[in-house]
Formats: sequence, structure tokens, C-alpha cells
Amino acid sequence: MDRIFDEHTPAEQMLFFGYERINELQEQERKYRGGLTTYNKKYAYFFLRTKDTNEHIGWCGYHTWYTDHRRAEIGYGLKDAFQNQGYMTEALQVILEYGFSQMNLHRVEAFVSPTNVPSLRLMQIFKFQKEGHLREHYNVDGENTDSLVFSLLKKEFRQ
Repeated sequence: MDRIFDEHTPAEQMLFFGYERINELQEQERKYRGGLTTYNKKYAYFFLRTKDTNEHIGWCGYHTWYTDHRRAEIGYGLKDAFQNQGYMTEALQVILEYGFSQMNLHRVEAFVSPTNVPSLRLMQIFKFQKEGHLREHYNVDGENTDSLVFSLLKKEFRQ
């Protein structure tokens, strides 16, 4: 990732990440420079593109990857125009398979807002188990919001 930020122009970086606004790129770089990759924590993100036009439509992948413990948190996002069309269900199947087979994960974790119905539906589709409710866990636009905690074990994914 250093090479992307150090060797390419902002226009090239925005194209690579699929961002439309400079503030999105600046936020990505701030997160990366601030420690997306730290001791014993790594990440693996994949950018989602349509098969027919190769248009960037979102991302999916892992962050807070604890290699010693063989667990990581999954995250994803889609542009509004592509939501609720099955894209993330298709992508998540591949990303989970990659995590369990290539990253050698034993456990995948997800933190989902109680009001995020599409993400809650994904948790059901892939048989993630609800483990708890974290009160005021994330700060979103200055407001503290709750998270539901889910996990999926490798043996559960294989069934």
C-alpha cells in the first residue's frame, strides 16, 4: 500500500480505490498511515467491480487480522446504486472462502449496526452466530451507535 500512496498521483490513487471525491482518498490514506497495518494486525481488502463493465462498485475484505490467533474482522461496502442486488452475497462467499483457505483463519468476526438490515441479512445467509450487543461501540458522524457482534467459525462455514 505504501507504493500506491508514495508512487502515484492522487488522480491515479482515486482511480485505483474507486473514489469519486478527494476526501474519501484522504480518509483512506489517514487510516492507512495511522496504522491499518500494525504489529500482529494486518488487513486484506479487495475491490469489487462489475463483470461486464469493470466498474468499481465497492470493497470487501478483512481488517484487524490477528495472525497469531487466526481471526479477523470482516468489512464491506457498496455504492448506493448497487445495494440490495445480491452483489455482496456473491462477494462475501468468495471472501469467506479466501479467508478460511488462503489466510488460514479459524474465526471471522463482524460488527453490525442493529439498524443495518442488509448486513443483518448477510449474517443470516452465511450463518454467522450472534454473540453479543456492544453499547455505543462506534462513533458515526458524532453519534455513538451500538453494534451487534457476530462470528463464523471455519467448521461452520464448511457445513
